[in-house]
Amino acid sequence: MPHDLDLAAPLREALLAADFTYDRVAEAIGEDAHRALGRNETLPALRRTSSGSALDTLVRLFLLQTPVARDEAERALPGLVDRLCNAGLLEQSVGEVAARMDCRPYATEDRDLWIVSDLTPGLDGAPVAVGPDHVLGISSASTSLAQLTMREPVGRALDLGTGCGVQALHLAAHAGHVVATDVNARALWMTRLNAALNDVSVDVRDGSFFEPVAGEQFDLIATNPPFVISPATGERLVYRDSGLPGDRVVEHIVRTGPDHLTDGGWLQVLANWSIVDGRPWDERLGSWLRADCDALVVQRETLDPASYVELWLKDSGHHGGPDYARRYDTWLSWLEETGIEGIGFGWINVRLGAGASGRHELLEWRYDVEQPIGPAIHDWGTAVDDLRDLSDEALMGTSLRAREDVQQETVGRPGAEDPEAIVLRQQRGFRRARTADTVEAAFLGACDGDLAVGQLFGALAQLTDTDADKLRSTYLPVVRELVGEGFLEVIRPA
Repeated sequence: MPHDLDLAAPLREALLAADFTYDRVAEAIGEDAHRALGRNETLPALRRTSSGSALDTLVRLFLLQTPVARDEAERALPGLVDRLCNAGLLEQSVGEVAARMDCRPYATEDRDLWIVSDLTPGLDGAPVAVGPDHVLGISSASTSLAQLTMREPVGRALDLGTGCGVQALHLAAHAGHVVATDVNARALWMTRLNAALNDVSVDVRDGSFFEPVAGEQFDLIATNPPFVISPATGERLVYRDSGLPGDRVVEHIVRTGPDHLTDGGWLQVLANWSIVDGRPWDERLGSWLRADCDALVVQRETLDPASYVELWLKDSGHHGGPDYARRYDTWLSWLEETGIEGIGFGWINVRLGAGASGRHELLEWRYDVEQPIGPAIHDWGTAVDDLRDLSDEALMGTSLRAREDVQQETVGRPGAEDPEAIVLRQQRGFRRARTADTVEAAFLGACDGDLAVGQLFGALAQLTDTDADKLRSTYLPVVRELVGEGFLEVIRPA
């Protein structure tokens, strides 16, 4: 790989001068063309980028993979065309310049960034052709992991399997030191280039899994590992295939990752896992979790084996090819032989120590959530802390507050005196919902932080003419659930 990272600063200046940012590009090409480009269709954007401006030229060159005139490229990238050709980002022929790599605007909540990666395959229905060392750019997986990752300030963070470095750039905004690892030499070069292009410091290391950080600990580890569940045939795309059979790569990371966490540190994994015949998915994944860790595992969706194989054969460009049927049959046969009846996709969040209670919650949640979901994961950890070692007596003396986004819905016939059902529903975070009886709903509605749980139970016992001890034994476990699920928050002493 080329090593000219000195071009990063002048390239950043040129991109800024052209206003080549995510918001400006979306505005320039319009909503319809922007959505079409998300479907890998370039024609609508081509129709909107014919002015010859620097912005239009860069959109055509990098995002639409359309050759542009040499003089237009020079105006958009003054003094950089030859250097970018030497670095492998561009190539030139007589009078024209074309992109060999993607340079794509990207945005966080408070910063404009640019991501260099391999070109997006399959534009405008062209055959998908990617090499074994292909470096993926911005994808749905990288976006999902960015939304999952917590953004509290930390000392040291690790981006395991960095690819083009998207997660490392996110981590650099709230971590004092960021390490990024990968086994793909091209990915490591692009990560170094992207760090320089965005003027951030990232410690980039070559090596497999945790080998490059042996003996080191981190406050936060974020990873979107090569999790595709396939037979270890030796033929693989590094960005998606680990070389290990099944979901062993994910199991390895979940089991060994806590060895590289500081006390209270988090491991956050975006992953696939096998759903094996005869064993519940949560029981199987629960066996990977350590007793000295708290963990929240969320299964977001499942695919049947045929749909899964079709998805990834299309991803690799084999759909419609001469060996498609053979590959399809081989993969399906292997899944059947190993007893895999489905594939789950979701989030694994593990926190080491910090007085860990060993709380392992494995949740199937296919519903819409608020994005980014990272703050809700953090809130879950806070609730676990609040409930840890909190005896029933201590909880009775604790003040609680209903979260402001919780709403109550009633279900019943119009005009009926009493509802048939009461539903408590969160509007933020996981947007959980649960049915409640009138006592539970009244208790939640009275939680404004002023009175302790015991005082509220006393008042409800009088209002409902219920024995106070019976009310307590029935509803104190419910109160714990309401805190654990995020409907109620513990009022911490000032």
